[in-house]
Amino acid sequence: MTNPSYDEIEFQYEDVERQLSDPEVVADQAKYKDLTQRYTELKEFVEKYRLFKSLHQHRLDAEEMLNDPEMKDMAKEELDDIDQQLHSIDEDLQLFLVPKDPNDHRNAIVEIRQGTGGDEAALFAEDLLKMYQRYSEKKGWVFEIMSQHLTEIGGIKEVSFTVSGAGVYSELKYEIGTHRVQRVPATESSGRIHTSAATVAVLPEVADVDIDINMKDIRVDTYRASGAGGQHVNKTSSAVRLTHIPTNTVVACQDERSQFQNKDKAMRLLRARIYEQQLMAQRKKESDLRKSQVGSGDRSEKIRTYNYPQGRVTDHRIGLTLHALDKIMQGDIEPIISSLIKADRIEKLKSIAK
Repeated sequence: MTNPSYDEIEFQYEDVERQLSDPEVVADQAKYKDLTQRYTELKEFVEKYRLFKSLHQHRLDAEEMLNDPEMKDMAKEELDDIDQQLHSIDEDLQLFLVPKDPNDHRNAIVEIRQGTGGDEAALFAEDLLKMYQRYSEKKGWVFEIMSQHLTEIGGIKEVSFTVSGAGVYSELKYEIGTHRVQRVPATESSGRIHTSAATVAVLPEVADVDIDINMKDIRVDTYRASGAGGQHVNKTSSAVRLTHIPTNTVVACQDERSQFQNKDKAMRLLRARIYEQQLMAQRKKESDLRKSQVGSGDRSEKIRTYNYPQGRVTDHRIGLTLHALDKIMQGDIEPIISSLIKADRIEKLKSIAK
């Protein structure tokens, strides 16, 4: 059993594989990078498709065994098992045909902000930061703090960080929204459960060539960096604030000792935020696309609840509940993200079929 669309993708994979072994292509860094990315995208599909074809051949062999009275029962069991595998793999192959988000290959800039709940919300924001840092380590991604504003008790008012690696944005984009926590705060003597929240924004990191920003439209302010509670930690004006005047977008970075380094980080963040504004404007126009997505990309949307007394985490977009809060807070969020990716692709596949 073959599928023309599947065969075409397999041919593309083999063609990319051949090009990657060409010395001239290897010498062209930009082309080699693009082909390597395409190779990675196609590899998982092709491996599944080849398994699909192999299983189908096994099925034909098992059908022949039905004619043997002594092998008939065993052949029926084998056919049932093969059919289940073929159905599951075919579903995965169909989902692969769903058009990809053009930003999926990008690195991500993640922003976490303290929401409702006072000090407890700031502590929860810090917990989320650690969760994403641990997940990044498990994935082999590069994690870098860009800017952070701490509270006096050690929590986080807001933090921005970059995560770099293969397909980072394709996974972390599902974290956009309001994360709610239900637990007894350490400062609560009566043992009452409080509900607090933190918001997460995930922006695709873009380069100069991806978005045109006129430097004449940016106002640059420098000032002294300060720590939690306003205590100065730098006696020189190394902190940088950038204001994009046309959109009134403001970003600031102060964590590096060098003004140049802070300005560089601030520019990366500014580009990402302006690009995000353009994406949101585009999504509003594409109402049909928004309906076929799991989550709107709106950071005000309540997406997940972390319930400490019951040790469970619930993602409200797909009704997924896992009783593994400890593991999840240690960075084991792969089961949630993989479920969201699959649900999103299924919804988009339904939209295409209409």
